[in-house]
Amino acid sequence: MPEAGTLEAGEVRAMFDRVAGVYDLLNSAMTAGLHHRWRERAVDIAGVGPGARVLDVATGTGDLALELARRVAPGGEVVGSDFSEGMLARARLKAGKADVRAEMRFEWGDALELPYADDSFEAATVGFGVRNFSDLGRGLAEMARVVAPGGKVVVLEFTTPTRAPLSWFYRLWFDRIVPQLGRFSADPEAYSYLPESVKRFPGPPVLAAEFERAGLREIGWVLTAGGIVTIHSGTVPAKAP
Repeated sequence: MPEAGTLEAGEVRAMFDRVAGVYDLLNSAMTAGLHHRWRERAVDIAGVGPGARVLDVATGTGDLALELARRVAPGGEVVGSDFSEGMLARARLKAGKADVRAEMRFEWGDALELPYADDSFEAATVGFGVRNFSDLGRGLAEMARVVAPGGKVVVLEFTTPTRAPLSWFYRLWFDRIVPQLGRFSADPEAYSYLPESVKRFPGPPVLAAEFERAGLREIGWVLTAGGIVTIHSGTVPAKAP
């Protein structure tokens, strides 16, 4: 198996298929349940309302897609895309039990080659999945491509804090405790991959530069959770005549 954090796309997909059954439980344990609030803030920043059509990339088990669906109801539509069929199965099950008055569908899709036409959505989001893109720039460019001018691309992701004492606690949590929690999953190595992938992920200024290279404008970010989570956003500009 390659070094943690450097897995090939197929290996990452298989890993998420294996942990799909306990993914929600471990997410809540690792974040003390705060990941739901972080997703709410990301949807606030996306700025979508009733009737909107939104894409959630790397949707996982669908938590961010469900929050989006609550905001675009009534009359809206949320498409959740992911390359893990195991995750998509959990998302469909969860959506079937939710009381949401918006259309929802979950589809297999490659984030680097989204199967949607240009300008198909009013916003595109990704929650805790962008660091798994094998080509970050291409993934962001694809999200920008499928969003209509004036719409937003929003990325919710972990950030490695640099200031003590939070940086000390963060290293303890992600380097020691999270891998131990992974012992309760079907794939303990997945929870070694997680902290390594966070460490390798670029900080806010570098990610903002990637947003700009993807053609986005009005770029900004919000640090939350004491600086361990960042919500990035950028607006798709009007096309030149």
